[in-house]
Formats: sequence, C-alpha cells, structure tokens
Amino acid sequence: MRVLVTGANRGLGLALSKAALERGHTVLACARNGAQPDGSLQNLSRQYPNQIFLIELDVSDEKSVEMAAAKVSENWESIDAIINNAGVLYERDAKIEELDFSLLELTMNVILYGPMRVIKHFLPLLYKGTNQIIINISSDAGSIATAYGGDYPYAISKTALNMFTKQIKHYVSDKNINVYAIHPGWIRTDMGGEKAPGSPEETANNLVDILEKKKVIDDELFFIKHNGEPMKI
Repeated sequence: MRVLVTGANRGLGLALSKAALERGHTVLACARNGAQPDGSLQNLSRQYPNQIFLIELDVSDEKSVEMAAAKVSENWESIDAIINNAGVLYERDAKIEELDFSLLELTMNVILYGPMRVIKHFLPLLYKGTNQIIINISSDAGSIATAYGGDYPYAISKTALNMFTKQIKHYVSDKNINVYAIHPGWIRTDMGGEKAPGSPEETANNLVDILEKKKVIDDELFFIKHNGEPMKI
C-alpha cells in the first residue's frame, strides 16, 4: 500500500511510518519540516531509501496541503491510505474561566481543519487507489458519552473530528473506502508523556493491521479503539 501519514516526524506518526515500512508498504511521510527532516525520521529515510518519501506539509496551511498534493500527484497516480495523525495539545489544565481562545482556535485549525484540508486535496488520489482507507487519529477525550471537565481545546476538536469522520464515511460510502476515527490509547509520546501505559509501537502495529484488513470491524462502526473495538460516541 501507498500510505500517507501526517505528523510523521515524531510520536505515533513516526511509529506508524516505521511499522508500515517494516511490512513493506510505501510511506509518504508528511511533516512541516518534511523537506529537511532530522532525528529518527531522517534515520528512517536512510534505512528505507526506496520506500519512504518525505513530503513538506503543514496541515494548518491550506496552500501547503495543496502544494503537497500536487507534488504527490506528479510522482504517483494514486494513494491507498490517508492517516491524519498531526496534532497539538494546548490548555490541558486550563479552567473555562482562564481559557485562551487563540489556543483553542489553533487546536481546531490543526486537529479538525487539518484533516479536512488533507482529505479535500488528497481524496482524488485516494479514489484511484486500492483497498482504500482513511484513518483520523481521534481520542477517548472526544467521546460525548464519557465527557469530563477539562482539556477543552483537545476534547472539543476531537469530538468535531469524529463528526467529520462520520460525514466522510457517508460521503464515500459508494466507493468501498473504509473510514475510521481511532482512539490510539494513552501512549508514551511527547504528547502522552512518560507515565503513559501504552506503547506507540503496539498502537502503530495495530493500526497497520487495520490498514491491511487483518482485523474484523463491523461495517457500521466508525469510532473505534486501535485494536478494532468500538468506542462510545
């Protein structure tokens, strides 16, 4: 499969890229510094020079997304998977009385509008692929059923992302494209912190299992855990 991953330079995005490469897939690794990667992404590029292709893409900037899609289109006729992984975490402990709305707007711009921009510009390429799938990395924080007071920007943006996921699932229902919002679990990344019990590698491999359709998931489900189990909406 040819898999497009946003936020591929660190955390779950990096683990996803590595897991997909190890299974022989081609990865279009997108990041704001995609043209000049550093650290682990650069190492992956050296290790898999003919499998991973680095794309400069800032999900918060539609022109950047449009240019990235044009670049991909110039080099490949199609893609098979879109994984919207790029994210931010601001105002986690802020009370509503103290909330900085500029950071709420930034969060929505990345977590909700980012995937909307990516799908807007890359969907024509996905239509031409095979066994197509869209995965939007969501969170249990986005569940209305289990809502808690706090994490306002993150939780609200993930809830909205779940809604968008359901809309896209309906929109492409006649194209045989699988669409999921997936809770990755609380994992040890820069965002999750060192105390998180989950492993990004385990989550990444479970997500690649979903890409490869190794997990049986009910057709009606769209909000699920990384192991394929349903989440409360």
